[in-house]
Amino acid sequence: MNFIPVRYVEPVYRPPSEADSLILPLTDGCSWNKCTFCEMYTAPQKRFRPRSEEEVLESIKRCGEEMGAGVKRVFLSDGDAMTLSIRRLATVLEAIRRDLPGVRRVSSYCLPRNLRKKSAAELRELAELGLSLVYVGAESGDDEVLARVNKGETFDSTREALEKLGKAGIKRSVMILNGLGGEALSRQHALNSAALANAAQPEFLATLVVSFPQGEARLRENFPGWEPLSVPGLMREMELFLSKLELKRTVFRSDHASNWLILKGTLGADKPRLLQQLRSAIAAPEAAPLRPAWARGL
Repeated sequence: MNFIPVRYVEPVYRPPSEADSLILPLTDGCSWNKCTFCEMYTAPQKRFRPRSEEEVLESIKRCGEEMGAGVKRVFLSDGDAMTLSIRRLATVLEAIRRDLPGVRRVSSYCLPRNLRKKSAAELRELAELGLSLVYVGAESGDDEVLARVNKGETFDSTREALEKLGKAGIKRSVMILNGLGGEALSRQHALNSAALANAAQPEFLATLVVSFPQGEARLRENFPGWEPLSVPGLMREMELFLSKLELKRTVFRSDHASNWLILKGTLGADKPRLLQQLRSAIAAPEAAPLRPAWARGL
């Protein structure tokens, strides 16, 4: 990243679909950073702090000078750029429009809690300035699961945020964590996550498999009985989740490096095919095109 005139604090994270985007940090770290399943922003150097407006605007200006119209997409990082005020966000979007005229999409992660004091009209202003997509890590639609992992959100708070974004004309990419409820809460996690997606009708929906490269101790502090699902258990949970989805036109992806079985389609048109793929894998896992354990980049 040394050739990009932006100061990065490692490690840098972005959604898989932002692989070709300019990563533009507006903050370091995550404004919540209390979720017990998430290790992304726990390193000391990732302590949350907004970057100065001067630094961000200078980064945009220098990117424009060095890369010009070659930049087509910008992803606002770190964990939650949307915690900034509407004024700060609008200033950034105006600078991107001015200095990076080739940009066709600006996106960001978004915590539902950081939209509580932002109106749909204010978010519409951001949409008009170029913010077209946000990634909302809902993780689960089940209040008990959310409380156990200290998400700081509920079914209702997430639904309200997604509805507000939709009214503002900003596309929503919702992420659900397969296996987050463990064995004990698997069923309610699947059912209520599907209910959340049905209520919000997001443009994009993705599932990832929960994983703990640094160990499960942090999760178990408030979830002592948590037991991970087996691979067949993860697929059975996915089958229940998919079977309850009633989506009109949502692009669905379950192809993150953490997923054992790659699933892609549009819901609801491809729901029967995706369910058949899952059921075939559950019935005959030895014949299923599962990703080998060594290939699961976590």
